[in-house]
Amino acid sequence: MNVLVTGGLGYIGSHTVVQLIEQGHEVIIIDNLSNSQIDVLENLKTITNSEIKLYIEDVRDKYALMKIFHQNKIDCVIHFAGLKAVGESTEMPLHYFDNNIGSTISLLEVMKEYNCKNLVFSSSATVYGEPERIPLDENCRLEVTNPYGRTKLFIEKILGDLYLSDNEWNIVILRYFNPIGAHKSRLIGERPNGIPNNLLPYVAQVATGEREFVRVWGNDYPTIDGTGVRDYIHVVDLANGHVCAINKIKET
Repeated sequence: MNVLVTGGLGYIGSHTVVQLIEQGHEVIIIDNLSNSQIDVLENLKTITNSEIKLYIEDVRDKYALMKIFHQNKIDCVIHFAGLKAVGESTEMPLHYFDNNIGSTISLLEVMKEYNCKNLVFSSSATVYGEPERIPLDENCRLEVTNPYGRTKLFIEKILGDLYLSDNEWNIVILRYFNPIGAHKSRLIGERPNGIPNNLLPYVAQVATGEREFVRVWGNDYPTIDGTGVRDYIHVVDLANGHVCAINKIKET
């Protein structure tokens, strides 16, 4: 399939691009470089030994999207593009609603216009808020606690309404926690612009001397030492999950 990957130079997006190409798919990337670097493209070409078409555009720009769909036969879209910092979202909620929800609406409108109705949406387990039980499952209540999570939940609702209006759409929504790690080549990984919002790149910057120390928040969790514990998923496993979703859509 010809797959458009929004945010394809970002952390999860770039690893998914590699797995898509290894599975025989053709990839087109759109990325505005707001939290990624242009040199990732050359590293992706090196890893995959492939040419990869990149559009440096904002997904909110419908005219840019129309150009991409006009110039390429797009069979499916994986939608990663979006702001993702919980703390920042509480300080800039309007910016998050405009960017995350606005970009998705623009994307869906253009997909509909070009009769491309296959979508994998990269959501988040933040839509569960404070979990009612562990482990989580898809029947747990959805109860977000921050604007970032709210954008993800709103988008999920929009996609549900879209499918109810037109069941020709094939939509897969993936929710997950805390990706970490990097491709075995070490050419791509998590490289956020500015101060990292995720723990592991922050720890890595402390280890290399770029930052002085890691702050540990909380001392009253029900753990051995009172500090928090998290589960993580390797980014390549997560990327493969997105490719499996693409392959599932291809079967329908």
